[in-house]
Amino acid sequence: MTTLLISHPDCLGHDTSAGHPESADRLRAVLRALEDEGFRDLKRDAAPAATDAQILRAHPAEVLALVASAAAQAGEGYVRIDADTIVSRGSELAARRAAGAVCRAVAAVTRGEAGNAFCAVRPPGHHAESTRPMGFCLYNNVAIGALEARAMHGMKRVAVVDFDVHHGNGTQELFESDPDLFYASCHQWPFYPGTGGSGETGLGNIVNVPLAEGSGGAAFLEALGGRIIPALAHFRPDLLMISAGFDAHEGDPLAGLNVATEDFEAATDMLCAAAESLCGGRVVSTLEGGYNLKDLAASAAGHVRSLMRHG
Repeated sequence: MTTLLISHPDCLGHDTSAGHPESADRLRAVLRALEDEGFRDLKRDAAPAATDAQILRAHPAEVLALVASAAAQAGEGYVRIDADTIVSRGSELAARRAAGAVCRAVAAVTRGEAGNAFCAVRPPGHHAESTRPMGFCLYNNVAIGALEARAMHGMKRVAVVDFDVHHGNGTQELFESDPDLFYASCHQWPFYPGTGGSGETGLGNIVNVPLAEGSGGAAFLEALGGRIIPALAHFRPDLLMISAGFDAHEGDPLAGLNVATEDFEAATDMLCAAAESLCGGRVVSTLEGGYNLKDLAASAAGHVRSLMRHG
């Protein structure tokens, strides 16, 4: 078994304007890091574009029309969906590649073509709610992948663990009323987007572990090991998915949780070990945030090293 890396150059075509933190340079930095000799055994694949049918499991047709219309209207410029979320001519295809990558990863892992997978894609997805793009996100990539796993690959119970520094309000909203979907997040609190309090539990399938600014790596790992993984074990998923944001890093300009590079690798080891005992090691991870290019690249590389050890 191997670890599968899925990406596509079209994800670089999502132009968010000069100075925007969610830039194409983020993905370039991650992909450069994964060209190192230590990653020569990665299996690599190009992301397909998600179909309407795949996206429509998570979003109504109006959202597809909004993103397509904004991309068409952008021309050589930009259309702003909200204060943070910008669409350019290439954004609609980039968003389809990002969601399609996760669907492809789900297919590979559930069919036994790979032990686990990492989707190096953008735009990110976990803030996109069912009816609105927001927070740099157009489609909710991880939710689209989870619903694909159930509809097409026999995975009845799917879990998402999110360690991005921001709470994944969109994934929570899409999962909270379905008892066969599980969402857990550790994140800085209080912070954008304002959701993710510990009292938000859905049907008992939502676990939020808010962390105060400056909490550091020990608290981050304790949130995963002490709260999230026991809840994950109780849920007993058929597939574990990870919203892998690296903006909890101590060097990130948009947050202040103060997690070290090596903590992300340790967190991934913990989650992969849990998956081995719960769901045959089936793990699909997708890139979310992280805005210091050097720290993002190093943290993502550590994340993938862990996936390769467990793949």
